[in-house]
Amino acid sequence: TLTSKLLLFSSSGVTTPSDKGKKTRGSQGGSKKQVFEAYMTTEDVSHGLKRGELIQGSIRINPKKYHEAFIAAPDGKRDIFLDGTAARNRALNGDVVVVQVLPQEQWKVSSVEEDSSDSEGVSEPETQSGRSQTPGKKTKRPPSPDVIVEAETEAEEQLAKRVENISLNATGTGISPQQVVYIVEQKHSRAATGFLKFLPDKPFAMFSPVDHRVPRVNVPLPDCPHDFCSRPGDYANILFIVRITSWPDDSNFAEGRLAKTLGQAGEIEPETEGILIEYDVDFSEFSVEVLGCLPQKLPWTIPPEEFGNRRDLRKECIFTIDPATARDLDDALSCKPLPDGNFELGVHIADVSYFVEEGNALDFIASRRATSVYMVQKVIPMLPRLLCEELCSLNPLTDRLTFSVIWKITPEGKILSEWFGRSVIRSCVKLSYDHAQSMIEAPDKLFQADELPPCAAEHPVDEIHQAVLNLHSIAKRLRAQRFQGGALRLDQLKLSFTLDRETSMPQGCYVYQYRDSNKLVEEFMLLANMATAHQIYRSFPNKALLRRHPPPQTKMVDDLQEFCDQMGLNIDFSTAGTLHKSLNETLGDDEYTSARKEVLTHMCSRPMQMAMYFCTGVLKEELLFRHYALNVPFYTHFTSPIRRYADVIVHRLLAASLGGWRDTEVQKQASHCNDKKTASKRVQELSSELFFSVFVKESGPLDSEAMVMGILDQAFDVLVLRYGVQKRIYCKGLHGLETFHFHKVGKRGELTLVWAAEEPGKPSVRQVRPRDRAK
Repeated sequence: TLTSKLLLFSSSGVTTPSDKGKKTRGSQGGSKKQVFEAYMTTEDVSHGLKRGELIQGSIRINPKKYHEAFIAAPDGKRDIFLDGTAARNRALNGDVVVVQVLPQEQWKVSSVEEDSSDSEGVSEPETQSGRSQTPGKKTKRPPSPDVIVEAETEAEEQLAKRVENISLNATGTGISPQQVVYIVEQKHSRAATGFLKFLPDKPFAMFSPVDHRVPRVNVPLPDCPHDFCSRPGDYANILFIVRITSWPDDSNFAEGRLAKTLGQAGEIEPETEGILIEYDVDFSEFSVEVLGCLPQKLPWTIPPEEFGNRRDLRKECIFTIDPATARDLDDALSCKPLPDGNFELGVHIADVSYFVEEGNALDFIASRRATSVYMVQKVIPMLPRLLCEELCSLNPLTDRLTFSVIWKITPEGKILSEWFGRSVIRSCVKLSYDHAQSMIEAPDKLFQADELPPCAAEHPVDEIHQAVLNLHSIAKRLRAQRFQGGALRLDQLKLSFTLDRETSMPQGCYVYQYRDSNKLVEEFMLLANMATAHQIYRSFPNKALLRRHPPPQTKMVDDLQEFCDQMGLNIDFSTAGTLHKSLNETLGDDEYTSARKEVLTHMCSRPMQMAMYFCTGVLKEELLFRHYALNVPFYTHFTSPIRRYADVIVHRLLAASLGGWRDTEVQKQASHCNDKKTASKRVQELSSELFFSVFVKESGPLDSEAMVMGILDQAFDVLVLRYGVQKRIYCKGLHGLETFHFHKVGKRGELTLVWAAEEPGKPSVRQVRPRDRAK
């Protein structure tokens, strides 16, 4: 979308504290001209933040127009805009930076095209002037998620009000300070994948990153392969990893060292390794010291004394429901009918904190990894496989330690009582989502033992079947109540792959089906997470680790609302609940109704901010704790401690709420978990994109209808309906297109395509649609 930005540039310039005593390079013979401003001192930054003259936040660089960058304004309603690479002053995507806001009289309004799409980028930024645009290599990362920077001081609150008042008096969506004046934390790994170019008569090679938000890097020739200088052409399609070591203020190029030669570009293993290194994912083997923290005597059995400290649930009908290929089973369910017509319903989670002792080597590496990383062909585990797949995994017919939440609940989903505690369970069967779905779809069928995995003899198949049906019935009631109460779910298509067992190459792809069995499990995980959030917050109001979801950015929502109004789409953005209702009402009545919903869901996802972990003692008001999408006051993560370290912390807090407490740096770990979760999500997306590109390359051109979901001046974005992927189509590259013309009607872009006649003597075909189908 085209939006206005408030640019805070002055024709006369501004002197910052860092300007004092600074020499201009180039005024002395032979010296280089300074490209970037020197950073402020730590003392000046501290004073500037306290006085409200500076703003701190995470920088997001537009992957499609790398000269544009943003951080969130203190009010969280709009973005602060930084124009040009000089303005971001050597900061890389994701870094925590400090920027300077210029005086109000130096602000001016300028039109800037901001592309918040999550689709892949191109090698050159989009243009506004109508110059031709040639597609190039795709960048590998989208913008980082929006982050609200809470006002921690009175000065920041005043700055937030000042930003809001001035912005409301202008037509822009953001404000732009002069530049980044300080980098608080280098969140970016400073590692990048790319290609090396030989430069004659230079003592270094030029490294060009695939991600154009990262600068080109000078790499010493001794780092390069031994025959690189004599045979540079042999390395034209070889991927390398380079780590940036410095970025002088007198150069547009960074300095770095060659870390590794990955292999041929486009091949799965080299590309996968590059993705993991770029996003700082630790995929090394666990050390002997870490493995030494695990039980050494195998097979391991539960110590007798543990039974005295736990509720024994081994005789209950408890089972897991997971993907068929899952090996880290960290949650189980139970649903026992009671004589009064109600149910005893339980969620049982692997007690990982029993094995991961706080402060030891295993705890340290788990806290640093913070999450398991799921790629198409493999998993990078947070914990050693002995823990993930054996000691903690709730494998069937095996005694396992758990943390349980047990409710007495009515058939309508009303909770009558609640119990938290450590327990011991013995899962009676490992069900897949397919097994559970078949039970839901055939409520009267008598399943035979050979239709399911091995079951415990004391729990017949019909008992398990009835438990699944009861859980499904209650889950439907709970789900309906949640959405009636104002919750929002933005379902986006997820691409899955079938792989060759020997080569792991993609043989096919399909859109993953989210069915009632998935919804059943999700509903009770949400219920357990919400219950745990209340429990730990009641016990530790200043130390609880919760998860909040800020509301979407106001200005982006307003622009999207105006766009939908102009398109004749009745979408209500006033609350999460009204948005959910709008998206689930009929959007037309033809074969493309579901496609329209999918496109709108993608568009509505763009203004959304990322949910984040936080320590309750850090924020001043409970109102800020809310989870926008779930529309609940308190939420946390409790149900996946095998793959998320945040859940391990929550387990420790829950145990402490039942007796005992050990202090820990909750906020610091919460912030780290946020970073690692964001990186993990992006690695998973990149892995899927990689496998899809390899699949298309191996299978030849694939035809599919697509629906237009965004218009630019020389290109348009489409959602490929068969595969659920977004792609950008450039008008210059369309075969048979004679001419095209772009203009705007309000917030709506309109692109006219004129196609050459298919047969001689027939007129050209003219298409004028703001949004349409494509093929």
